[in-house]
Amino acid sequence: MVDPQKIEMVKNWVRPSSVTKVRSFVGLASYYLGFVKNFDSIAIHLANLTKKEIPFEWTEKCEESFQKLKILLTTTPILALPVEGKYFIIYCDASHFCLGVVLMYDKNIIAYASHQLKVHRRNYPTHDLELAAVVFALKIWRHYLYGVKCEVFTDHLLLQHVFTLKDLNWRQQRWMELLKDYDVTIQYHPGKANVAVDAFSQIMLGISERGGVLTSIEVRATFIDEIKTKQFEDENLEELRKKIAI
Repeated sequence: MVDPQKIEMVKNWVRPSSVTKVRSFVGLASYYLGFVKNFDSIAIHLANLTKKEIPFEWTEKCEESFQKLKILLTTTPILALPVEGKYFIIYCDASHFCLGVVLMYDKNIIAYASHQLKVHRRNYPTHDLELAAVVFALKIWRHYLYGVKCEVFTDHLLLQHVFTLKDLNWRQQRWMELLKDYDVTIQYHPGKANVAVDAFSQIMLGISERGGVLTSIEVRATFIDEIKTKQFEDENLEELRKKIAI
C-alpha cells in the first residue's frame, strides 16, 4: 500500500528556493527513477540547478519539471512481473542529453530506466548514442536478460546491422564484446516510442487480467542485522570470540 501521508507530503512540497532544497527533492525523486519514464529528461532542469557552475535561477522549465515529477511520484502506475518462458523486449531511445529504455514482454512494461549523459558523451555521433542506449539497457537489466532471448527495438535504421559492421572504433568494439554475452536481436522500428507509450497508457487505465504490482516498495535493510544475530547464536563463533578476547 502507498502511504497517503507520503503522497500528500509530495503533493504539498513547496517550490525549492535553494540548491539544498532542490537536492532534497531530486534525491527523493531519484529513489523512484526506475518507475518514472524518461526520468532524467524530466529532471534535467532541476539537476542542473545543483551544479556549482550554474547560478540558481528558477525558470519556467524548472517549474514544469518540478510539477511533473510531483504528479508522477504521486500517481501509482502498474508494472508487470517477468513471466518465465516469455522473451524480453527492449525499446531504446537516445538524445544528446540522455538515454531512455523500457523493458517489456508482449505489451507489458516491467521497468523504465534513463541515464543523463556526461558532457563528453553528448558529442557522440547518433550511431554511438543509440548503441550506448542498448548497452545501458543490457547492463542494468543483466539479471533479467543474461542467458535468455531478447529483442531490442530502435529507431536508428543502421543499428540493426551492427553485428556486420566493419572498421569499428575502440568504443564500438568494446560495446560489441558486451553484446556478444547476450542472445539479443536488434530490430528497426520507427514507431517504437508510440508502442511503449501505448502500452503504458493501457496499464495506467487499469489492472489487466494477469494482475500487476504496485510501484511503491518499501525496502528494509534487515539482512545485515540477521547475519549479526545468527553469528551470536553460532556456538563455534562464540568459542572463537572467547579465544580472541583472552
